[in-house]
Amino acid sequence: MRTMLGIAQTPCKHPMTHATTSTAVCPLWRRLIALLYDMVAILAIVMVVGLLCQLATQGQLITGGAQVHIAWWYQPLQALVVAAYFLVSWRRGGQTLGMRPWRIRLIARNGSLLTLKQAWLRLLVAALPLLLLLLAPRFGLRVAGWTVVAAWIVWFGVALFDPRRRSIPDLAAGTEIRRD
Repeated sequence: MRTMLGIAQTPCKHPMTHATTSTAVCPLWRRLIALLYDMVAILAIVMVVGLLCQLATQGQLITGGAQVHIAWWYQPLQALVVAAYFLVSWRRGGQTLGMRPWRIRLIARNGSLLTLKQAWLRLLVAALPLLLLLLAPRFGLRVAGWTVVAAWIVWFGVALFDPRRRSIPDLAAGTEIRRD
């Protein structure tokens, strides 16, 4: 019926096909702005999980007194939720919420969607600087926090010198971020 009316039918693009057509190198500034958008989404997710945990523990998730005590399982749970956000986004179409408005997509080096192994490896390497927060008891939270920021500058700064604008997590996982 559509062809009789003169309306051309265009085939639906499969994410795998769409990913292979992404050829433009994505500049670092675009990636960082998309990451800022993702931080807003992550903040919202973390707040909802926190609220649900507070409701589940009847307000006893964080207890005060002489020393603040957080339930042992809360921070690992939040880390898993944030990890799931990235893993699911990267595996289902190669885009997080922050990447969509900037029309960028994470793909494997061969142009396909990421494998689960690539997604995990990229996530772990990207999060590796967070281990520097373990310096906080010795040097203070301010020093540890700035050390993490410096490490992430190096992690992403590598993209300024790579011809395909790959960061250290991209190099480790065999991925690239391309513009659609």
